[in-house]
Amino acid sequence: MMLNKKSIDDLVVKGKKVLVRCDFNVPLQDGVITDENRIVAALPTIEKLIQEGAKVILCSHMGKPKGEPKPELSLAPVAKRLCEKLGKEVVFAKDDNVVGENAKKAVAQMKDGDIVLLENTRYRKEETKNEESFSKELGSLAEIFVNDAFGSSHRAHCSTVGVTKFVKESAVGYLMEKEINFLGNAVNNPERPFVAILGGSKVSDKINVINNLLEKVDTLIIGGGMAYTFAVAKGGKVGKSLLEEDKVEYAKQMMKKAEEKGVKFLIPVDTVITQEFKNDTPFKTVSTMNIPDDWEGLDIGEESRKIFAEAIQGAKTVVWNGPMGVFEFPNFAKGTQAVAEAMAQIDATTIIGGGDSAAAVNQLGYGEKMTHISTGGGASLEFLEGKELPGVAAVDDK
Repeated sequence: MMLNKKSIDDLVVKGKKVLVRCDFNVPLQDGVITDENRIVAALPTIEKLIQEGAKVILCSHMGKPKGEPKPELSLAPVAKRLCEKLGKEVVFAKDDNVVGENAKKAVAQMKDGDIVLLENTRYRKEETKNEESFSKELGSLAEIFVNDAFGSSHRAHCSTVGVTKFVKESAVGYLMEKEINFLGNAVNNPERPFVAILGGSKVSDKINVINNLLEKVDTLIIGGGMAYTFAVAKGGKVGKSLLEEDKVEYAKQMMKKAEEKGVKFLIPVDTVITQEFKNDTPFKTVSTMNIPDDWEGLDIGEESRKIFAEAIQGAKTVVWNGPMGVFEFPNFAKGTQAVAEAMAQIDATTIIGGGDSAAAVNQLGYGEKMTHISTGGGASLEFLEGKELPGVAAVDDK
């Protein structure tokens, strides 16, 4: 699915004011940015616009201030970090109403190549409701809008969708383009064998993804908390493990669909179980189909790790979304690590679908070895479901 949307390369920006929606939703601890991946990912688009002599106005949300100014969710630390990364001044427009006196004044004084960063767009309650008044205010600052926030483009908000109505021209940035090309091509035009790995805790989060991927993949691997619902669907007993009783029937249907389509459908054959949900607790490995009553599964077992790794080794395209176990506990991170390791070793297109899997891969030190790590968990899931993302749809076509 190559993009038929205007890209940043289709724009003439010299001397023009360009509003760029970035994803600066970075984790903060005591005002310090603890993971700056998203800031780094935004740099190519910003640098390109500066080089071409645009007046660059950046905007983003951070966290969930729920429509009111919360000082601990201010983008001030992001302005400082951008300044260091770009080696030039980034004027921070400190308006609680986002488009206020500071922003208007800063924008009026801009010269070609200057940068202004607006305050957290979610300080305004209109933002998440995509209300016209705020979209219009954002649009009034610029002639061109560039959406480079893939991680927010599954939401129809003022700064991702509404604003496109109030500018002369809109396009997607480099990060957005890369995400759409990687995820889109992987799903719609993969080099085969195509293996998808789904983990995480709930089947309900991934219902449409499973259904859509069964139309496309050669092998589907299920791990994490969602695997127990499939184990029960196969007639297993899962003790205290995560189970969505109301999804057992659905799990049966999906396994039947896989069979009909000739898709290899793998769930863990063995499971690492404990009696307490913590790292330092006795654990043992048992068959996934037979977990004792007061025990719960926290990771895939050794045999499953081997089987999953083997399935990955033969692949030419691999998409992974969701950890195999409670990877935050080192004792139960081995399954997630085994999948990351298998993906790191193969000569194939390897794509990590944001969220926890991205965090796990980076934490375990395999980030460099992957072809593409998506910056958006929710957005990449919706993409894998085959949905059109509102933030992409709203941008001008070529």
